[in-house]
Amino acid sequence: MKTQLTLLIAILTLQGCDNSTPETLAEPTEAASASMPSNRVAIPPAVRANLGITFATVERRKLQDTLRAPGRFEYLPSATREYRTMLDGRVELLATQFEHVKKGTPLYIIDSPEWREMQQTIAGYVSTVQQLDAKMEMFHPLFLAHEQHEYSIKVTVEMWAERLKKLEAIQDAGGGSLREVTASRAAHAAAQAELADLREKDAQLEASYAETVAAMRAAKSTLDIALESASSMMNIPIPKDNPNWWKEIKKITVWATNAGIVESIDITNGAWADTQTNVLTIVQPDKLRFHASGLQSDLGVLHDGLQVNIVPPTPTSAGNAVDLQNTMHGTLQVGLTGDANDRTIDLYVTPESLSSWARPGVTAQLEIITDSTRVPELAIPLAAVQQDGLTPIIFRRAPDNPNEAIRMEADLGLNDGRWVAILSGLADGDEVVLDGGFQLMLATSGSIQQGGHFHSDGTFHEGEH
Repeated sequence: MKTQLTLLIAILTLQGCDNSTPETLAEPTEAASASMPSNRVAIPPAVRANLGITFATVERRKLQDTLRAPGRFEYLPSATREYRTMLDGRVELLATQFEHVKKGTPLYIIDSPEWREMQQTIAGYVSTVQQLDAKMEMFHPLFLAHEQHEYSIKVTVEMWAERLKKLEAIQDAGGGSLREVTASRAAHAAAQAELADLREKDAQLEASYAETVAAMRAAKSTLDIALESASSMMNIPIPKDNPNWWKEIKKITVWATNAGIVESIDITNGAWADTQTNVLTIVQPDKLRFHASGLQSDLGVLHDGLQVNIVPPTPTSAGNAVDLQNTMHGTLQVGLTGDANDRTIDLYVTPESLSSWARPGVTAQLEIITDSTRVPELAIPLAAVQQDGLTPIIFRRAPDNPNEAIRMEADLGLNDGRWVAILSGLADGDEVVLDGGFQLMLATSGSIQQGGHFHSDGTFHEGEH
């Protein structure tokens, strides 16, 4: 331990006892020395810079009883979209990897012989519809002619029927001509036969018309399916004002359906690709969830709907750590299955809002809140507490001198894994050493009853200058 401490402190360029340096504190008067706490250690700016010392402010917080579970961020299943070739063809890339694209951005073009064959097929369906439409137009004058002819025959039938009725009445009265009656009967029968024949032809015409209508419906349905298929493949709506839109497309352009980032490109520009070859993948970076592994032994308290915090990675060095307060919040969702070997269960949280440090694959801790204090209590970051053997130690920044730290035994209460209640010795607005506290603890270990200071040679001395 002494060797480690000597090497640690030897690399520091700190102030010494020489009053000639600008950062040297003025030697306290005798009266001041008598009143100064003996557990103080000098931490002028040079010492703070070399030791990487940072401070955290004492604040009032509602501390919570929590369970902690390790995990990492991952994309939601809906965050990733693969863009594949819908037809065989040669691919021309328009987007680049890691490019930010908006909805509607052209991604790539497919030059497909298969598409040209589909155009010919659609053209055939269109021709069939046009032919049937022309045929249906021919039925209208035929129906009109049949209607007029039928009316004329009906008039003739009624005329001969009326004439025959009169002649028969005359004959019954003992007059008239038998020959004339016979001729009228023959003419009436002939008109009736002509009407029956016309009605039979009307039925045949109606059947032919119905058959043509059915064929037209089938042809239009086939055409509509082909057009909808083409529209779906190219991800464009069918324009209502341009029925020949399919003729104008020489090459197929694929557009981004959502905004995002091009995560990967899986094909070389200009390469030939078969149907359903993945060309590129786009992700929506804001669609993240946190996936943690909880203990199956905690299933008694784990359930959907618990409030949770996603805690940033533990600070490792001054200036590089994520602020401990930069947490994310959400609601717990317990997975449906567990791992029998690890005796864990999947836990999922979709944050209410994402912090800047959230990235797929970034590890963090999930805090599951099972209970909380009723009122806020004075608290400091748990990382500010050092262990000197079995004794918890904190370094309070001297209120009367910001270039001194007061080593004191910590009177601790409830902690939630990140923050710990401080029961005495500190007040609202006080500062405690966060980063660099371990180095101070090593330097002052066993010296809690004596103050100290650092010399320019890297050594720590107990007592005052």
